Amino acid sequence: MQKRVIVVLVCLVVAFVAVGRADRAERVALRTSFAVFPMQLDNWTGVQQPPFTKRELEVLGLDDYLTRAYYSPDRSMVGLYIGYWQSQRQGSSIHSPQNCLPGAGWEPVSQSLLPFPDPRSAGAPALKANRYVVQKGLDRVLVLYWYQSHGRVVASEYWSKIYLVTDAVRLDRTDAAIVRLTVPIDGRRTDGEQAAERLALSFIQVLLPRLDTYLPN
Repeated sequence: MQKRVIVVLVCLVVAFVAVGRADRAERVALRTSFAVFPMQLDNWTGVQQPPFTKRELEVLGLDDYLTRAYYSPDRSMVGLYIGYWQSQRQGSSIHSPQNCLPGAGWEPVSQSLLPFPDPRSAGAPALKANRYVVQKGLDRVLVLYWYQSHGRVVASEYWSKIYLVTDAVRLDRTDAAIVRLTVPIDGRRTDGEQAAERLALSFIQVLLPRLDTYLPN
């Protein structure tokens, strides 16, 4: 298994070098800015969160992003972050939450893959998100995230890199995004983690169909 991972990583490095040195111009997909992403998603109401600092934007290399909290009628909250990169040819690339969350003081408690129905197409194969529970002090948070590009939802970081290379060759495009949801876990409830998961999944069913204009196919 370890040997296979090493081979995959070597192949990815070689492919990245090839993509980075490609001379042909990259196609820029037409999309709508997150600045006009709706604050109201069905019965979920959005609240704008503080913008990233100049330093954070320099580190991330983002071309566009969205950071909000959405509240259901009973005031349950789902945090939403979407980071979008128009091009990943010149060194700017998606940052995995696996690296960012520990740096912010959150420690992983558990991790797994979470399947969920694709609300964009009835009967379509189930999609998957990375599912993390992280903790800082007494606070615990459920984190779901995936990588999205050209209509494709992928949990695996390795597969997202492979698709990056193949799309660069086939489509002359390396645009992609990361979508991350965070839900506080109510420690007073015995089913707090399961309740947070149900809340996140219900929000995904509303969110995903709205993203095509902002994350073009």
